[in-house]
Amino acid sequence: MHHMTLAEIARGLADKKFSSEELTQVLLARIAQLDPQLNSFISLTQELALSQAKAADARRANGETGALLGAPIAHKDLFCTQGIRTSCGSKMLDNFKAPYDATVVAKLAAAGAVTLGKTNMDEFAMGSANESSYYGAVKNPWNLEHVPGGSSGGSAAAVAARLLPAATATDTGGSIRQPAAFTNLTGLKPTYGRVSRWGMIAYASSLDQGGPLARTAEDCAILLQGMAGFDPNDSTSIDEPVPDYSASLNSSLQGLRIGVPKEYFSAGLDPRIAERVHNSVKELEKLGAVIKEISLPNMQHAIPAYYVIAPAEASSNLSRFDGVRFGYRCENPENLIDLYKRSRGEGFGAEVQRRIMVGAYALSAGYYDAYYLKAQKIRRLVKNDFMAAFNEVDIILGPTTPNPAWKLGAKNSDPVAEYLEDVYTITANLAGLPGLSMPAGFVDGLPVGVQLLAPYFQEGRLLNVAHQYQLHTDWHTRTPQGF
Repeated sequence: MHHMTLAEIARGLADKKFSSEELTQVLLARIAQLDPQLNSFISLTQELALSQAKAADARRANGETGALLGAPIAHKDLFCTQGIRTSCGSKMLDNFKAPYDATVVAKLAAAGAVTLGKTNMDEFAMGSANESSYYGAVKNPWNLEHVPGGSSGGSAAAVAARLLPAATATDTGGSIRQPAAFTNLTGLKPTYGRVSRWGMIAYASSLDQGGPLARTAEDCAILLQGMAGFDPNDSTSIDEPVPDYSASLNSSLQGLRIGVPKEYFSAGLDPRIAERVHNSVKELEKLGAVIKEISLPNMQHAIPAYYVIAPAEASSNLSRFDGVRFGYRCENPENLIDLYKRSRGEGFGAEVQRRIMVGAYALSAGYYDAYYLKAQKIRRLVKNDFMAAFNEVDIILGPTTPNPAWKLGAKNSDPVAEYLEDVYTITANLAGLPGLSMPAGFVDGLPVGVQLLAPYFQEGRLLNVAHQYQLHTDWHTRTPQGF
């Protein structure tokens, strides 16, 4: 059962080959057996899962249908879940139980999805390795000595290890796509505003976006269908009709114009990954796509701009965690100032403190124009580059990451080296574009991914290309040894 995709589970439940309760029990047992190796879950919700599974079986018995009805999933631990710990991977929120469900959680529950638990993540989604979590590092099931990527590493590791078929995740600078590449999954960051951010604990409000992590593009289409849609509770949600993502999966790629930016193939890219990207291009050419070299000239400025904007927004968003209203509070504070200082100093980890300090500095009176304002101007140039490119091509293709997954601890002493691993993913967040990573091969036994980018609200086009690619390749079917 654990090898089934979401689509296969939906067919099996519809054909009464098994019940949601039976499947849920199998997966809960598998998590209990195997997750100690991975550390991919922060909280398990056995009672909730079994009650939701029984309710889904009853709804099916009454004639109800739906691709997610009875399907087991997990949520990244920054989606608020009523009455369940929502920690954001931080000591600061270790004791926080959300009083309400995030819109994404509520929508998927209404569709009948079964929540198995909350997955591990970099603290407050700040990281590219899932090593900054208060609950310990997550291990990559393809090699337990390597990172699974971040910040959605728990969701990625759990799905890759076949502990469950799919999971929710979030992407601020590549936190869905990079873990997908490192663990041989398909991961989709939707257009900014496509998925509600209400109840999703914020890191950087103008960059964060929720999306699906699964083994196939077909499964991502199913999960995104349940997540997407306008939400009046979210001022950044866009009132745009949600298409049937599954309906367009089998469209022909004949004549599809694919742009390959020349800037992607610089000295920083592992040549073995470049080879995998070129192989993917050839495969898509066989399916009728037309390849064209393009240019994204301002890409080189994206990382410095991102690492001003994101920490600036984080310093503002995380100011609410002060030890007064909720979350961690230091013991025996001498006065209010001592309460603030020690609660935040003890409750936040090193990476979170680093980004808060950088952000506060960039927003300070003497440096706002020099750093934050300039970074926002670069953001506009990055967006303009994409708009010009999409006048010539339908999608953009390139590597998801410059290197395969690195060893645990290898970059802990050099945060900038870790930041540079986001070079290909952060531009989509700066511009608000949809992006998808799909499996494209292996380097030294570790998975690598190819990234696709599309114009606004063209998630269906990305899923279509990835699905057609997966019909003609088998990278996405490979399973890590031991799982």
